[in-house]
Amino acid sequence: MASIPLPGKKRKAPVSIPVLSFFTGGGLMDMGFEQAGFQVVWTNEMDPEFVRLYEAGMTAWRRAADPQAKEAKITAPGRLMEAGEPTEVLQQAFGSAPPPLFGMIGGPPCQDFSIAGLQAGFAGTRGSVTHEYCLYVHYMRPAFFVMENVTGLLRTKHRQGFEDLLEFLGRDYVTDFSLLNSLDYGVPQNRERLFLIGLRRDLLKPTIAPETFQMGWANWVVEQTHAGVKGKYKWPTVVSKGKEPKPPRTAKQLRLCVERCLVPEELESSTPNATDRFNLYSDKPANTPEGMVSNRSFKRLHRYRFSPTACYGNNEVHLHPWRNERLSVREVLRIQGVEDSYVLPPGQPLSAKFKMIGNGVPVPLAYGIARTVSRLLQAYCTLPAGAAVAPAPTRPRRRRAAEPLLAQAPVLF
Repeated sequence: MASIPLPGKKRKAPVSIPVLSFFTGGGLMDMGFEQAGFQVVWTNEMDPEFVRLYEAGMTAWRRAADPQAKEAKITAPGRLMEAGEPTEVLQQAFGSAPPPLFGMIGGPPCQDFSIAGLQAGFAGTRGSVTHEYCLYVHYMRPAFFVMENVTGLLRTKHRQGFEDLLEFLGRDYVTDFSLLNSLDYGVPQNRERLFLIGLRRDLLKPTIAPETFQMGWANWVVEQTHAGVKGKYKWPTVVSKGKEPKPPRTAKQLRLCVERCLVPEELESSTPNATDRFNLYSDKPANTPEGMVSNRSFKRLHRYRFSPTACYGNNEVHLHPWRNERLSVREVLRIQGVEDSYVLPPGQPLSAKFKMIGNGVPVPLAYGIARTVSRLLQAYCTLPAGAAVAPAPTRPRRRRAAEPLLAQAPVLF
């Protein structure tokens, strides 16, 4: 298998909209948006190893489609607040004057909200980055924004903080959020994440009634190519020793199986990143049956089932279904829906590669979100037909000239 193609027919966005990408990581969400017709014009990443990997991987991916594509670069390496004031970020992205229509996408680091994290929430170092992202949205006023995070943001401990976030953003945006599983978008991975989307209120068509924007108004399921497959099919569990598992009967179910992502041994030497894997130094994996993923470590995937969440803390990369080895970088990239033209360079730490890949939004899921944004802009916003511009934004808010925007930042939580 050369790569996992995106499900469905690729459609262009109704307008050509530039996008600013925050917490870019390896660029997986960027790829989904670019495939849907948006143009990523500005990027930000704080991890220097991720910066190097992004620049190599995205350059290779873009040049596979266009040999003349420019070398990919992270525009603002470093922490978000080091990128500058919102006005400075806009200048970095667009020069003297920003276009009237642009978007922002990003997934703030989520360890403080995840089950595996410290549960520090909005008081944590990484949780505060969620504040920062919202403040940049508030001051930069994009036509739309997308925020991705872990489901822990909706837990009782953090729910009030999330509701306050919605109230703050709701001053200028109509918002909707949903827990989305990458399986529903054709990704062979059971990965559930929270997505929040917002459209700027002053762009809404005047004929649309305010009561339209109730919870669920974004109708996320429209872009789900495999909605409900987790419960629709019968999925195998643990394989008894000495038995050969049987493949699914339907092509649609087979599409969601790990087997499609594995690199045959005879093709490893000719497949980029297919030999990049951690060595096993324990005898325990040899006794772990295929499909055993309930244990804390040494989870062995089932070839005819989807993968658990591809997030590899402490280098705990999943085991190959039948070989006594961990998955390779290429196999994990495929499980994240990344095409084989995205190639990571040698010489970079394996731990950084796996961490960066695991942090990313699966590309087909990102593509689905981008198509949702495209549909909502067309359905609810006043945009000139076929044009790349929208009505001029409302006048800027007044502020004390000597005080930077972010120094006046309102308290969100």
